[in-house]
Amino acid sequence: MPLRSNPVKLFAGSGTTALAAKIAGSYGIELGDVVTSRFSDGEFQPSYNESIRGCDVFVIQSTNQPYDNLMELLLLIDAAKRASAHYITVVMPYFGMARQDRKDKPRVAIGAKLVANLLTAAGAHRIMTMDLHAAQIQGFFDIPVDHLDASVIFVPYIKSLSLPHLTIASPDMGGSYRARTFAKFFNAEVVICDKRRKRANEIESMSIIGDVTGQDIVLMDDICDTAGTLAKAAELIMENGARSVRAVCSHPVLSGKAYETIENSALTELIVTDTIPLKRPSTKIKVLSTADLFAKAISIVHEHGSISGLFSVEQNLNT
Repeated sequence: MPLRSNPVKLFAGSGTTALAAKIAGSYGIELGDVVTSRFSDGEFQPSYNESIRGCDVFVIQSTNQPYDNLMELLLLIDAAKRASAHYITVVMPYFGMARQDRKDKPRVAIGAKLVANLLTAAGAHRIMTMDLHAAQIQGFFDIPVDHLDASVIFVPYIKSLSLPHLTIASPDMGGSYRARTFAKFFNAEVVICDKRRKRANEIESMSIIGDVTGQDIVLMDDICDTAGTLAKAAELIMENGARSVRAVCSHPVLSGKAYETIENSALTELIVTDTIPLKRPSTKIKVLSTADLFAKAISIVHEHGSISGLFSVEQNLNT
């Protein structure tokens, strides 16, 4: 007699409700009932308003700022463990603190490792995320990590633009591997913007490695924070004779004056996903949804199937 599957239940943290609702809709079920009670001093306590005993629970929450998002996620994991959930998968479309993946100077924390430890200690059995700032963060976990690739979403959109002279660019040396990987889908050339920083979020100088004359440039990055790097790169690229310049970024952090910077920049558009909700709409920002991809991954994980196919951009583009 075949074993009966455990029921699937999807729950959303308060920071990712819109995306979670889309994921649930794509999966074909309603979001579970969870509520967060708040005390007058700001302390909060999430709780499940339905039984999850014996269920495969998927908790969906990006851990962008404020840190309440991370704390709420940890409490939801702990609550699910104490409510006897069978298996707890944390769906983190955006893994916050991923830029703190190493000691780049003395006496600093490795925040990404700390977050990995916290998620595991809280009771998570599996992590599902997208476009980590550094792929080696997967090694910080002693539990399975499903690292999805947003190229599955971006490549069809860029192809739909039918840009006649497409060249892929990286806004810094660190993103060159990402740019080269993306360029393979178009048989496109790659150029690199070499930047020097005075300090975090402040650029001292930038130069271009490669020829952009007469080209339609698509800048590739994983995180857009203040948008200063992208705006500076776009300006420099246009000054060097490019026909147009766009940017593709998986996670729209968009802090400070990022919206104004983008709208006043030489960028034709900034293409992002919905891993982090926009603070406000912008005529220059195009949002592509990750919901179907996450729903597919959740289905495969629940059915104990092989998820390796979701790591292959080529295979996903042909399905």
